[in-house]
Amino acid sequence: MITQQSAERFAREWIEAWNSHDLDRILVHYSDDFALTTPYIAEFLKEPSGAVKGKKAAEEYWKNALRRAPDLHFELIEVLASIRSVVILYRTVFGRHAAEWMLFGDDGKVKRAIIHYV
Repeated sequence: MITQQSAERFAREWIEAWNSHDLDRILVHYSDDFALTTPYIAEFLKEPSGAVKGKKAAEEYWKNALRRAPDLHFELIEVLASIRSVVILYRTVFGRHAAEWMLFGDDGKVKRAIIHYV
């Protein structure tokens, strides 16, 4: 079970990894069968589903995203915890706010994420 304390610790580590722009440090949080859904996939990859499946596919997408946003910086706003999932609210690129829902597998890695933007 995910506690509020463990969710907050994960969120801080996750934000720090993204702010480092170190893809290896980012990828350590995700399972090999990870699936990601975000409107930016639909926009940048022209993938109508807005989804990529597999850690390798996410890695390729994120490589391009980090190139497009060299000043990428996330700022943690709030963390919400549930039994096997976490929602991280943060400020992101282009002045937007994001809410990222993450489902964790038995291995403690994120296996599914869906990002919402304002």
